[in-house]
Parts: sequence; C-alpha cells; structure tokens
Amino acid sequence: MLEVKGITVSYGAVRALDGVDLSVGEGSVTAVLGANGAGKTTLLRAVSGLLRPRSGRVELDGADITGTAVEEIVRLGVAHVPQNGGVITELTVQDNLRLGGLWRRDRAALARRVADMYELFPPLAQRRSRTAATLSGGERQMLALARALTGAPRLLLVDEPSLGLAPRVVAQLMAVLRRLCDEDGRTVLLVEQNARSALSVADRAVVLDLGSVVADETAAAIAADDRLRHAYLGF
Repeated sequence: MLEVKGITVSYGAVRALDGVDLSVGEGSVTAVLGANGAGKTTLLRAVSGLLRPRSGRVELDGADITGTAVEEIVRLGVAHVPQNGGVITELTVQDNLRLGGLWRRDRAALARRVADMYELFPPLAQRRSRTAATLSGGERQMLALARALTGAPRLLLVDEPSLGLAPRVVAQLMAVLRRLCDEDGRTVLLVEQNARSALSVADRAVVLDLGSVVADETAAAIAADDRLRHAYLGF
C-alpha cells in the first residue's frame, strides 16, 4: 500500500533521514522504532506531506505522492495523528470529532462516523459536550485517534500515542489500533518509543538509528533479537 523509497530529509546541515526505505502492507500494523532523534517523526511528516524529502519517493498504491499537498494526501485516505494528539482544547469533544471529517461533503455519513467513534471509545461518549481541555491525557489521545478516524482514512499515521500515558491506557490504545486492522481492514504506520507495546500489536517493525534503517523484520523477529533490543529498543 505504502512504499517509501530512498528518502532523504535534512534540517539545514543536519540529515534527519538518510536513504530510508519502508514498505507497509495493506491491513497491517507496521511499527517504526528507535531512540529520540532517530528520525521516526520526520518519517511520518514526510509521508503525510508536512515535509518534502530532499530526494527519494513516497508512493501510495503505486502512485507517487512525494511533495503532494497535505490536503490532497488527506483526500487520498491518509490521516496523521501527531505527537500529543493535536486536539483543539477550546472545542468540545463533539466538535473536535466533526472537524476530523468536515472535508467530506456527506453530512449524514459524518454523523454516522462520529457515532461509531463513541462506540469505539466509550469514555468520549460520556464527555461529548465537554471541552477537550477537561480530558485526561488518555482521553485526549483517544479523541485524537477518533478525530482522525471520522474521515474514514485507509492509512493511519500515529506518532507516539503512548507518550506520558499509564500502562493500562497504552494497552487499550494499542488494542484499538490492532482492531482497526483486523476488523476494519485499515492500515497503521505506528511510531513508538515504547517498543515493547508497539511490537505486541505490530505485524512488522522497522528500527531507525540516526536517520538510517538498521532493521526491517517481522515484529516477532525483532522482539526475539536480543542484540537489537538491547542496542536500540531499551528492553
């Protein structure tokens, strides 16, 4: 579904990604792992159109989308959930959810999608009239995921959903990501520093170090590789 071919991204003189290749199969969870500064977030931003690679290509369903405007990539079925979610704290839960699908003209379909999100994330249903500012960290992350899903994306890019959350909440969020693939056929590209949690739900995993790929294997193979885990994943 998604192919990243030799992309290089630089911030001034600093090369954040150096010839990175990545393949993401439809209906799968692919985890991107590595320490801070490895290039994980930069990779997601390059895929979603927020950054233009200096070289290389990003392909979606075989079509080159490198340098395509963000709004057009969204219309192609790609949703990006950034670090810390990016919800609008002044808006209610309900309005945040509607915002995620406003670009779709079918308002009845949008209303159904919002209702679906309340079923997927019951705590949000209980707080639909409250502003996002009143939510806990876990609830805000649920809202960020739900808002992205109201647009019915085929490919979901999720950046560090576990950041600052309790282990119980992290487990719930990871289970939702797995369910989206298994039951809805969606595809997830998951950036995570919590490698153990990510590997528990991923089909494949890529390990980055200083902007380069050092491993690209099944999640089970990486979880079983003591050298990789100790050198790059911290467990």
